[in-house]
Amino acid sequence: MRDYDCKLIFEDGTEYKGYSFGAKKEAVCEIVFNTSMVGYQEIISDPSYTDQAIVMSYPLIGNYGITDEDFESKLLSLGALIVREVNESPSNFRYTRTLSELLEEGNVPGIYGIDTRKLVRSIRDKGSGKVLLTKIDTTLEEGLRKLSGTELRHDAVSRCSCKKKWYARTSNPKYSVVAIDCGMKMNIVRELNRHGCNVTVVPYNTTSEEIIAMKPDGLFISNGPGDPEDVPEVIKTLKELRGTFPTFGICLGHQLIALSYGAKTYKLKFGHRGGNHPVKDITTGRIEITSQNHSYAVDESSLSGTGLNVTHINLLDNTVEGLSGEDGKVFSVQYHPESAPGPQDSNYLFDRFVANMQKVKNDTLNY
Repeated sequence: MRDYDCKLIFEDGTEYKGYSFGAKKEAVCEIVFNTSMVGYQEIISDPSYTDQAIVMSYPLIGNYGITDEDFESKLLSLGALIVREVNESPSNFRYTRTLSELLEEGNVPGIYGIDTRKLVRSIRDKGSGKVLLTKIDTTLEEGLRKLSGTELRHDAVSRCSCKKKWYARTSNPKYSVVAIDCGMKMNIVRELNRHGCNVTVVPYNTTSEEIIAMKPDGLFISNGPGDPEDVPEVIKTLKELRGTFPTFGICLGHQLIALSYGAKTYKLKFGHRGGNHPVKDITTGRIEITSQNHSYAVDESSLSGTGLNVTHINLLDNTVEGLSGEDGKVFSVQYHPESAPGPQDSNYLFDRFVANMQKVKNDTLNY
């Protein structure tokens, strides 16, 4: 058995020793865990994980390799990957490279061989926090100095949003949608295309005047990383566009819509990440098994007088999972209905967005 060559150091002095894979570099990140059994490629390429060290609770990762068609983003922006066992010999006719090769290409460090069950329980009990992934010979004192001297960044959205607008068109389009990119997953764009929408993806700091000039049928606000209060540009734009277009927000987009209406958000102890979160649609009583990835939630007590109503709740902790406006034009969910990875219980939300756009079109024709 070979010697350990890297380790994790936590702010409380806890250490986990293991073996390195992927890029050989040191990193200070916020540590989070994901409970999904499959979909590791979509997880590590999701911009919502920008700067975070992801602990995969499922013990074997990498067994079906990496496939070129399954990325959520071509740019890997996660901070590090932490697994129990990594498979370097995938069994999948579609795979083009191994997980370790992808992390090396993307300059993302990884560590394996540690007790991830113990680590996940620790994060669950203590909450997420800063962690240092470093060489095995880094002393605890040196590691703690690096942790205390490194501030986590607050500009993640500006780094993972597109730098100029781009287009995703579909055959026989019925609707035109402007999507504000706060770190958007590609499967959201694919789903909008499948629902007959031509999509114009714009940077997070696009102004309301620029969006109005595009004359869209609907407005979409994407997922993304970090604290929603770190993105005042989007909040300002949404305030100015309130009531102008049918609007749909997912994950960070859900939180940004809430803030633009005057509600508040707060940070969860360890967040929601994985494809197995039960959510109740309180308008129908239906239970959905959802895929989630977020650290923040909307404060339900702050919704009074905002014009937003709760439509969905998380059955594990009763947090707000969905909102709708009293005018019927805006709605949002905290989870990911585009389902990659995750169940497909919530795909109907794209149908609802399309129906809202069609209703406005019909009202305009009948005017």
